[in-house]
Amino acid sequence: MKVLVTGGAGFIGSALIRQLVAEEPEVTVLNVDKLTYAGNLDSLEPVARSHRYAFECFDICEASGMRELFWSYEPDFVFHLASETHVDRSIDGPAAFIQTNIFGTYVLLQTAREYWTELDAERKARFRFLHVSTDEVFGSLGAGGYFAEEMAYAPSSPYAASKASADHLVRAWHKTYGLPVLLSNCSNNFGPYQFPEKLIPLTILAALEEKPLPVYGDGQNVRDWLYVEDHCRALRSVLAKGRIGESYNLGGSNEKTNIAVVTQICDVLDELRPRRNGRSYFELVTFVQDRPGHDRRYAIDPAKARLELTWVPRETFDSALRKTIEWYVANKPWWERVRDGSYRGERLGVIR
Repeated sequence: MKVLVTGGAGFIGSALIRQLVAEEPEVTVLNVDKLTYAGNLDSLEPVARSHRYAFECFDICEASGMRELFWSYEPDFVFHLASETHVDRSIDGPAAFIQTNIFGTYVLLQTAREYWTELDAERKARFRFLHVSTDEVFGSLGAGGYFAEEMAYAPSSPYAASKASADHLVRAWHKTYGLPVLLSNCSNNFGPYQFPEKLIPLTILAALEEKPLPVYGDGQNVRDWLYVEDHCRALRSVLAKGRIGESYNLGGSNEKTNIAVVTQICDVLDELRPRRNGRSYFELVTFVQDRPGHDRRYAIDPAKARLELTWVPRETFDSALRKTIEWYVANKPWWERVRDGSYRGERLGVIR
């Protein structure tokens, strides 16, 4: 089986590729990634020398090149993860999100459709296109309730709106052209190799460097957290067992306020890497101006995925967070190389 992964040098994409190469010996993987600021081939070092892995540095917005890749590689499955993902960056510069997340998805869908129509009957029946999206397309929840697959979209940020647009395109290509698609909408991911603009790695690295730990607003915004390895296992289950044209909400059932997550990180670091002054890392917490349009609460109902795909997370939030913190503590060379690039932990997404 040949698998094409877009955005495979990113956080979730690289975790998926490492998992596929390690656990599915019949699969070969082509990683297509533009290598923007968050793309990092260091994250694929564990599989870089495998004969079942290959990499192409390419922009999914380039139609002629994508067509050449499809026809030369001849994939059976596509995992589409290439995306601009950070809400704060979408506030500062929405154009890149429109280009990659919407236009890039269009190019990929059109290329996949043209390729799929030319396959023989057996391979045509086997082909699948899995579009990986976010729970942010649903907007914000109140104190109760959960995101279900049939809920109306109500995106708040330019990022969420761009992903919602891409989701609609994927469904349209299925309904109009018959392209065999699947969709997933996941909750907040975390784990090793995550680019340090996201809450958990940003907090870990700021603490290790004895810097302020920024918390937006009152810290009471709620997110449903999912360990990246569990998410990748879920994506593989969606591809293997999901019904064509269906979407699946993938969540860890780990609702936490932002301040609770930061507090727990501080508690684990107090144990693993005590500060020289003997005080808790929590004293570094600094409440900062809230993000514009900051959704108050996300929470996913994963019942459909658990019933139809027989998927459940293997890790608890506590076990996964400890593994994540231990990885960052033990892999300073990785995040130092990341920090040498264009992002150094500065605040993004402040309207000026």
